[in-house]
Amino acid sequence: MWPFSAWRRRRALARYAISDMLWAQARERLPILDGLTAEQYTRLRERAALFLNDKTLTTLPGVDLDDAGRVHLAALAQLPLLQLGELNWYQGFHEIVLYPDDFVSPQRYRDAAGIEHEGNAEHSGEAWQQGPVIMAWSGVLASGKWEDYNLVVHELAHKLDMLNGSANGLPPLHAGMHVEDWAEAMQHAFDDLNHRLDAHPHAKTPMDPYAAENPAEFFAVTSEYFFSAPDLLERAYPKVYAQLRLFYRQDPLARLRQLNTASAATHPQH
Repeated sequence: MWPFSAWRRRRALARYAISDMLWAQARERLPILDGLTAEQYTRLRERAALFLNDKTLTTLPGVDLDDAGRVHLAALAQLPLLQLGELNWYQGFHEIVLYPDDFVSPQRYRDAAGIEHEGNAEHSGEAWQQGPVIMAWSGVLASGKWEDYNLVVHELAHKLDMLNGSANGLPPLHAGMHVEDWAEAMQHAFDDLNHRLDAHPHAKTPMDPYAAENPAEFFAVTSEYFFSAPDLLERAYPKVYAQLRLFYRQDPLARLRQLNTASAATHPQH
């Protein structure tokens, strides 16, 4: 996360300490955190506070950002980093800009024939190389459930991807991970998704078809599913799930299964 000295950490935690009430509210609003251990909850709470110390949250008119909302965002932002140690994974940006809803953004891209296109497109989030992260506040508030949507994880996955330069679907891998294994798993699934859409453009796909846009979006969408719908990701592309489990050093599917087992025991079917 950040190479804070002990005194800087204490000062930051004192300044941005998350109260018991705010943390309880965050946990209630974020079912995606259910099943973490007590030690993980403590670490996440501390890292969320440090995140709020380190990053500036800039709101545009129409965004009502209170302390509960700040903690909601910070907890989601730190969930992917929970097991990644004291490294500056979110380096390269200092600001998150919050729009009230989806926003129109100018786009420029070059197609397969080398022709450059320009236009406007509506987005709920953007992550700029060496720049801010932009998110729709409505999307942030909709994130945090065991559903196949998590705008915060998606956009910050792009920032992890950019640690190696331009976003290309390959974040810095840990020792013991192999680029060949990562590339084989990701490319196979990316190609499969594209083949399905080429054959039937409106077909129901195993995940959001936006993942087929390019390798960077594939990594962001699969990261989103890894934390919010791990059962769907593992069922569709088990090798992708396995690589993300190694990268994030977490197993959300195991948590989800334990929660489902506990729920079934508490509420048996008749």
